[in-house]
Amino acid sequence: MSVNLSKGQGISLQKSDGGALTAVRMGLGWRSAPRRGLFGRRTSEIDLDASAVLFADKKPIDVVFFQHLVSDDGAVRHTGDNLVGGAGQGGDDEAILVDLARVPVHIDQIVFTVNSFTGQTFAEVQDAFCRLVDESTGQELARYTLTGGGDYTAQVMSKVHRTGSGWQMTAIGEPCVGRTFQDLVPAIVPHL
Repeated sequence: MSVNLSKGQGISLQKSDGGALTAVRMGLGWRSAPRRGLFGRRTSEIDLDASAVLFADKKPIDVVFFQHLVSDDGAVRHTGDNLVGGAGQGGDDEAILVDLARVPVHIDQIVFTVNSFTGQTFAEVQDAFCRLVDESTGQELARYTLTGGGDYTAQVMSKVHRTGSGWQMTAIGEPCVGRTFQDLVPAIVPHL
């Protein structure tokens, strides 16, 4: 059963049987919002990019994104760049796989961001979400839906972070302005 998260809400990544998840997928989906034009409703293609920034003691150590598809340690992997979106209401347009068992012990947080490299704003996006899936079963564990558009070009979506008993996911949902993950690091820091 999936949990719909609100901004700031978190869930444990423990399995219902008490075991820990070993591999998760952070999926991102979106669709272009229809616009009224001279000849009726039309949509334009929206290229959003998912990134995962790996932190150790509040310092960025590595990043996985469309130009660096695998973390240096091999524990985090991006499935590839989607230039147009379109799934929006269920399937993932971009995904980042995290092998939690292989994440080095010094990495304590992995923050997931989404940005529009082309500078299109979220006012042009609808049905955007990020979701966490148990990669071994395919079961959706949690979903954070982006509500409402805005004049921002990026969002710090969520993070997975170590706790005393394992890993937890927290929805962040922080709108920001930036075309790359580097632009978003100042907006990420307060959420670490």
